[in-house]
Amino acid sequence: MELTVKNGHLFWDGCDTVDLAKTYGTPLYVFSQSIIEERCQELRRDFVDKYENVRVAYASKAFSTMAMLKIIEKQGFSLEVLSDGELHTALQAGFPVEKIEINGNNKSMVELEMAIDHGVGRIIVDSLQEVDLISAMAQEKNKTVNILFRITPEVNVATHSFISTGQKDSKFGIPINDDILFPQVQKAIEAAGINFLGFHFHVGSQLSDNSAHLGAVDIALDLVKMVKERFDYEISELNFGGGFGVRYTDEDIRQPFAYFLAPMMDKVLAFCEKENYPQPAVVIEPGRSIVAEAGITLHTIGAIKELPGIRKYVSIDGGMTDNIRPGLYDANYTGVLANKADQAAAETVTVSGKACESTDILVKDLELPNVETGDIFATFSTGAYGYSMASNYNKLAIPAVVLVKDGQADLIVKRQSLDQMIQNEVIPESLK
Repeated sequence: MELTVKNGHLFWDGCDTVDLAKTYGTPLYVFSQSIIEERCQELRRDFVDKYENVRVAYASKAFSTMAMLKIIEKQGFSLEVLSDGELHTALQAGFPVEKIEINGNNKSMVELEMAIDHGVGRIIVDSLQEVDLISAMAQEKNKTVNILFRITPEVNVATHSFISTGQKDSKFGIPINDDILFPQVQKAIEAAGINFLGFHFHVGSQLSDNSAHLGAVDIALDLVKMVKERFDYEISELNFGGGFGVRYTDEDIRQPFAYFLAPMMDKVLAFCEKENYPQPAVVIEPGRSIVAEAGITLHTIGAIKELPGIRKYVSIDGGMTDNIRPGLYDANYTGVLANKADQAAAETVTVSGKACESTDILVKDLELPNVETGDIFATFSTGAYGYSMASNYNKLAIPAVVLVKDGQADLIVKRQSLDQMIQNEVIPESLK
């Protein structure tokens, strides 16, 4: 990983991270707007500008703030949301509602009604009950709702089982089964208030091999042909999800977007030519691959505990409450001492968090310069699922978020206060 170091300090998009820690406090999420925009430009060059009738929908679950959504809007991308909270964030940011799609395996009545009332561009159906619910709501509101079916393509992927979603045994998607999927397709075609567009899949996350995506594309195209043959109905949209892997450590492989997208589009275009079929719109949903490597997290080193012959623990002022991934599924990270970024490694330490859990370990056996209390530790590639999955466990506050570009820093999320943590708590009269 190529780093910018000046006067011994780590710089991130032109900003001195040590100064950022002093100004905004720690823990602190820091996002490089330049890196986010570079990822978006790569997607435009190798997908949006290269092919006709294609679209990028940012998967906002990776990192959803109003400032981030404004960046995505300025890139001309669409947006995927998965809850009323994510939809509300998009609406408050002024994101074009017709470019929003809502996904999720258990949408509530409130979420469906909110989506239909505001006129979102797509509802991605993930359960067998949704078609009837959406049709009834649409008719009541005198609206027509665009839908896709999320299918389970039954492909296996080389990733952690917790982030694999396309296998047969999954809580996500509708099984490709004659007795399940096709009656739903017929219902959607015939239902009042519904415009059935096509199919959606997502095979998993953090992938560096394209074989699962390509296998799922074949399955989706087979379905397109079968729907035409059975119902004389043409599919007008296919959504191939995301899952493109990023680099957390030097061992990880980050493939260029074209590695996935070019062969996927080759399959679509070859199918359309062979079958004399009008090209459906093709949508992808990258999230992690846009923001993960743009983000770092700054922590201050506190207690240092050496167990002779066993391990040296250096504790940070955060941990699993601002990055649950290592404890959740053994995700690996690396980092540097931001205030000693030019110094050679001198010892091996384990960076631990302050939560009251033995699993609150951020990085095991990391080589660093001599670590001292007060040093600033910068963890790389925390832009995805750090802030999004942050919690108040142990009543620890959600950190602030800063957006940096060309030496300019802007606060985009204020640090949660202690009073804000308990603002919804009530003591009943019987306990006073």
